[in-house]
Amino acid sequence: MIGLYDEPFVLILLNKVENQPRLASVQCLHPGGLHRLSYWEWGGPDCDDVVVCVHGLTRQGRDFDVLAQALQLGRRVVCPDLPGRGESDWLDNPALYQVPQYMADLVTLLARLRARNLSWVGTSLGGLIGIALAGLRHSPIQRLVLNDVGPSLDPRGLMRIASYVGRQMHFDTPEQAAASLREISEGFGPHTPAQWMALTLPMLRPEGQGWRLHYDPALSQPFTAASAQAIAAGEIALWQAYEQISAPTLVLRGTDSDILNTQTAQAMTQRGPKARVVELPGVGHAPTLVQDDQVRIVRDFLLS
Repeated sequence: MIGLYDEPFVLILLNKVENQPRLASVQCLHPGGLHRLSYWEWGGPDCDDVVVCVHGLTRQGRDFDVLAQALQLGRRVVCPDLPGRGESDWLDNPALYQVPQYMADLVTLLARLRARNLSWVGTSLGGLIGIALAGLRHSPIQRLVLNDVGPSLDPRGLMRIASYVGRQMHFDTPEQAAASLREISEGFGPHTPAQWMALTLPMLRPEGQGWRLHYDPALSQPFTAASAQAIAAGEIALWQAYEQISAPTLVLRGTDSDILNTQTAQAMTQRGPKARVVELPGVGHAPTLVQDDQVRIVRDFLLS
């Protein structure tokens, strides 16, 4: 059996490494019709060792460009835009912007990918979907990375996100957009101007003489309308799913996170898959996985 880092194998794969992803889509079902789920794909299109990377509430699949480029040597990396974001269709009924619909869409995507080995990297909302899918019987997920999220969500962070999600913002220039997004994304931690602009540009769409954010503002409705009872019921369901996960699990936590607190992270090391928790100093919610140390931690876990 040829090892991943054997020299002849590496030389063959280097000729296939791509610097830009391919954009593809799959039709998904929702009550009342179909919608298009778009995804960005890195690495060999026939590779059946697949890593699926799923973004947070208001983000999109291009968030994972740096991580995907680090993983595409020997892996196919697939980064979907959840419905209502990026290149995917918006849903007519905002009430569908919730985990059950996202799960159904991503199961459809997984069937298309025909992976032999499947790993999942989920940031925030993408991690919640990962918990729900990995906890199902016969789940295909064999390795799971949860980026600053767990079954219990700190109310402080939920209130902060509710203060800006769904706001219709218009920007005169990409630089103005980058400054505005940086202000509400302080938890992402320190980034160079080039790194921050790379995280910002995929978030923008032309509008008139300026720019708007890429996502459907209506996706905020289920999030902001959730009652305390619904949040509590969701937490119980997520812990039940987490208890059923058998895949090796890595949890990344920003030490300044207002979403994943230390008590929840500690409980995740003792329950279910007994996750390994790695804390990242000077970062809140959520690590962007573009810094070298963050990429290395995830890559080493997935490729070990």
